[in-house]
Amino acid sequence: MRRLRLLLVPAAATLLALSACAPPASSPAPPDPAAATSTPFDVIIEGGRIVDGTGNAWYPGDVGIRGDRIAAVTPSGALADSPAQRRIDATGRVVAPGFIDIQSHSRYSFLAAGDGRVVSKATQGITTEIMGESTTNAPVPEGEASDGVTFSGPRAFQAWLDAMERHGASVNVGSFVGASTLRVLGMGEAMGAAGEAEVGIMRQALADAMEDGAFGLASALIYPPGNFASTDELVAVGEAMAPYGGVYITHMRSEADRFLEAIDEAMEIGERAGVPVEIYHLKAGGQRNWHKAAAAVAKIDSARAAGVDVQANMYPYTAGGTGLTACFPPWASADGALFDNLADPEMRARIREEIENQTGDWENLCGLATAGGVLLLGLEQPENRRFRGMRLDAVARELGTDWIEAAMDLVLAERQRIGTIYFLMSEENVAMQIGQPWIKFGTDAGGIDPETADGGAHPRAYGTFPRILGRYVREQEATSLEEAVRKMTSAVATRLHLQDRGLLKKGFFADVVVFDPETVADRATYEEPHQLSVGIGDVLVNGVAVVRDGEHTGALPGRAVRGPGWTGWNR
Repeated sequence: MRRLRLLLVPAAATLLALSACAPPASSPAPPDPAAATSTPFDVIIEGGRIVDGTGNAWYPGDVGIRGDRIAAVTPSGALADSPAQRRIDATGRVVAPGFIDIQSHSRYSFLAAGDGRVVSKATQGITTEIMGESTTNAPVPEGEASDGVTFSGPRAFQAWLDAMERHGASVNVGSFVGASTLRVLGMGEAMGAAGEAEVGIMRQALADAMEDGAFGLASALIYPPGNFASTDELVAVGEAMAPYGGVYITHMRSEADRFLEAIDEAMEIGERAGVPVEIYHLKAGGQRNWHKAAAAVAKIDSARAAGVDVQANMYPYTAGGTGLTACFPPWASADGALFDNLADPEMRARIREEIENQTGDWENLCGLATAGGVLLLGLEQPENRRFRGMRLDAVARELGTDWIEAAMDLVLAERQRIGTIYFLMSEENVAMQIGQPWIKFGTDAGGIDPETADGGAHPRAYGTFPRILGRYVREQEATSLEEAVRKMTSAVATRLHLQDRGLLKKGFFADVVVFDPETVADRATYEEPHQLSVGIGDVLVNGVAVVRDGEHTGALPGRAVRGPGWTGWNR
């Protein structure tokens, strides 16, 4: 039987009565720095500006670490005489909680031969990565392998988290459950409504994953098979996570022409399922939709004022990144038949007709960005590698055809989605959204080692968090330093009910970043993406240095982090 968690709230009158007869609270005793210095520290970070993740103003202070925990946060100089194995001079620098990436795609870095160092992430100050958009490595159908390992059955999600922890990671790792993964488990890649039995399979798998530590359900409703799911189906499945404190997080059905309607759908799913709603990479895509960004913010503000728990996150760039297949109608990929359909002249003609004269409710990213705003990256075949870093319109000219034929030819030749960057957003809207109190940040990218990187990448894989601190805090003042750090740390930890992370606080895990507020900046560009950010001096994960003086140490101290439904809390 699934557990039901009941929150009993006393009546207001009872609360008033209790407070009226309660004795006045005594003033807390002042902190005793000497009490924190009786035992040697492993690390002392001294002389910095403490930005503790609460949003409170910075103050000068020292941080003492023992083992994997913060043992002391004191006034500046209080730990000057305390013994420590290592001291970090943070004079002129900010000391903050490690940044939490709420939208990561590094999952293959933590399995098999993956590079668990995730260099491009750790050097931005990221200490925890949360994965799960659309697809996850668990739970999968029996016999389906993921990097040579099958994560199936009732405890599949737990097995996946354990496998990532055993593999080794420089950052902490956790995940939502991919809604598309659940749909494949119940329906395969077929279009159409899920029946009662199929929904039952998905609900059970989601409940099992929540008990294994998942943070909730993560959908991506512009990609097949995820966009085959109806609102009612997502509600029915999502209800299964409500008793476990799960969050519904979504790449909405539209971020362009039906942007505002998609926000309504996301909130409807959350309200009917009885769960909070988090919107991935909030944006108004396509110039004709830029004016909707302000309306979207107003809609979210209004809903929150009315008691709807809806928030959002974003990355600080005007371009998004996904596959070139996002330019094709979803039905073309049903049942895994995309490549067969592109090779069939009749089906290919149907696909072209739908692209040119759209009748279905789907989002054509090539149409929104225009072919000149589509930058091709992920081309692997020898004959196509010359097109890496070129715009789709230029590739079409070189091939002597139009962009639709060029896109279909490339996808068929590559037999893969082809990583692509789409220029869709307005710089003014990016800055405006960063200032919203309910915004958080995610890279929407996997970790990369620039020394071994091959091909293109979105610069957000290297620069998301430093770009916010440098461009939008220091240069544009779109938000304050303290607010930016809060949105990078405790705002995510609170949203996901992460235990003992997201603040510089005694007893919390020692995930800490030290950076120079005057020099922190992103260096990665669309043309030259494989460049590490600057200004991030030291990064500690569970008390272990993974970045020292701006250089990755190779350490892999990361651990699996789990949501509030994890039954292991009671083991």
